[in-house]
Amino acid sequence: MSSSPESPPHGSWERLEHFSRLAGPLTVPPSDQPYRVRFRNQRKVDGRWRHAKALLIAVLNVCFELFFFAWLLRPDHIGPTYAGPAARAAYLANLAVIFFIAVVELLRLVNVISLSLASIAACDPIPVIPDSGLRVAFLTTIVPSKEPIAVVRETLRAATRIRHEGTFDIWLLDEGDDPAVKAVCAELGVRHFTRRGIERYNQSTGAFRAKTKHGNYNSWIDAHGDRYDVLLSVDPDHVPLANFAERILGYFRDPDVAYAVGPQCYKNSEQFVTRAAESQQFPFHSVIQRAANRYGTPMLVGTNNAIRIAALRSIGGLSDSITEDMATGLTLHTSRNPATGRRWKSVYTPDVLSAGEGPTSWSDYFSQQRRWSRGTFEILSGAYWRRLAKLSPAAMLHYTLITTFYPSMAIGWLLGILNAVLFLGLGVTGMTIAPQTWLALYTDATAFSLWLYIHNRRYNVSPYEPPDSWGLTGMLMSIIAAPLYAGQLCSTVARRPAKFVVTPKGDSSSQDGLRTFRNHLGWCAVLLTAIAVSVVRHYASGAALLWPCTSLLVCVLPIACWYATPWLARKPVAAEPFAALPVGPLPVQRQAGDITREIPKALLLQRLGHLDLPVGDPAPGEPDWSQRLPTQRTNAPAPSRQKTDNTAGEARTP
Repeated sequence: MSSSPESPPHGSWERLEHFSRLAGPLTVPPSDQPYRVRFRNQRKVDGRWRHAKALLIAVLNVCFELFFFAWLLRPDHIGPTYAGPAARAAYLANLAVIFFIAVVELLRLVNVISLSLASIAACDPIPVIPDSGLRVAFLTTIVPSKEPIAVVRETLRAATRIRHEGTFDIWLLDEGDDPAVKAVCAELGVRHFTRRGIERYNQSTGAFRAKTKHGNYNSWIDAHGDRYDVLLSVDPDHVPLANFAERILGYFRDPDVAYAVGPQCYKNSEQFVTRAAESQQFPFHSVIQRAANRYGTPMLVGTNNAIRIAALRSIGGLSDSITEDMATGLTLHTSRNPATGRRWKSVYTPDVLSAGEGPTSWSDYFSQQRRWSRGTFEILSGAYWRRLAKLSPAAMLHYTLITTFYPSMAIGWLLGILNAVLFLGLGVTGMTIAPQTWLALYTDATAFSLWLYIHNRRYNVSPYEPPDSWGLTGMLMSIIAAPLYAGQLCSTVARRPAKFVVTPKGDSSSQDGLRTFRNHLGWCAVLLTAIAVSVVRHYASGAALLWPCTSLLVCVLPIACWYATPWLARKPVAAEPFAALPVGPLPVQRQAGDITREIPKALLLQRLGHLDLPVGDPAPGEPDWSQRLPTQRTNAPAPSRQKTDNTAGEARTP
């Protein structure tokens, strides 16, 4: 859904409220048949013309890429080799260059097909009112030695305002058993859990692995999970909106929904790194995740999610992985619901239900990208192929296409560097193509990809990006991060140990220095050496230097942006405290085929028994239904039970 001209201005809290309802108004599920999650095609919402235009762009994009790929690899484009003793070696090197070019272009073609198919298949779930009998726990974590208490305090304060009619407990999972953290919990009426000092919950590997997020969550699930049906989860820096529960819990009326997940947005968008990092995630959150709804396989994101505890228990808890969210989602999608015998499925909602803090320094951004890419490589090198056959054919294709991003960027960078070394160091010709022709066709292929990318920007789910943004900084960040992905691919192949690193938040953000860019500086040294050799051996030419110089620019660009930080920064988009966000009432509608009509809230109260209406003034022209029945909350733990909640031995006591 695009931001309409009537939408509140960029940066306002009203705009954030608007983006928390992108999936449409809440509806009442049908009472005469079992509930199954229903979807509406995002393209069809726009009308036939825009849907046809999107299809045309996608088809032209793929066709041109196929043409370019076939033309590039014509046999008559193979360059000549040198005569003499080194002729055979030169010929093999020539073939290697051609092969590498083919692989790079094939990976680019896969990415184009992936985005094209996703842009056509994207659809949104139709939200429904949650079951008031659902027992819900809201969870977030803290590592006191690395995360400021002030950050998680705002998250917990906002969580106390979340609306839900049934049991709703707020938990803080404290890795340090910190007295100051306990004091904050007591002040806000939040339950406190720690696994510190409990040997069973601090193992070297597995579900209860020490010093990991999944180990912390699995410990809580083992200790207290039996009390609840669903857990809501956000990172400690992500502040939830009051309508978090009512916008995401309704999908669990479908018994086969294992989890529902929303987009990740950064509210601290004053730094260039933060803005660009969020923009980089646009294709995933705004298009690819929506397309996954069609196959029931949206990926699990580690924040802004709701997970059925019975589903987690059926697979042994969150997976032991550096990217536990992706690994857990894959395990669930390749498992079946014991109660129904059907595959577990997931739902992605475009509703922005919380906003967090993105990386504010290049060090933190690089650390984040290393962790995400390394986790993907580790899954692709093992568990993915063992589980692939358990996916449905459509889900198999979707999963395969969307997991190619990190490998394609890493392999593309490595092969590009290797080609540059062969061109410049050995004088290999590769292909006999006029540089002007190659550049023209390559530019056209890139233009088609940009056309599709920019066309899809109207479906951006971020309330913090300007509506007219083309998202080019996000594309730039993907290119800048390619050397990092290449390094993590090499580390995965070499089986170097991977460590989970908590992304610093708030005032604890890392400071940048030249060491931050050591990967990029290392590749700079390789490229400069190859260029110097080519000059000495008279292999240098405009065509041969084009790619190496472009790669050099990529390596130098983040350093230049770091030096230009004072000029690239902007004022924060929101100055008032996030937790003070005013919340207006939500329209509630009944779905009847493709037609919706508003139901008076008084009638809805009568039909459903009771419904917690939003806190705030009524919308213009809407009656004031301010008389509400109290919700059942059990946030505040009894003082005598605080110790019981922190121990494993008595954890299952109701």
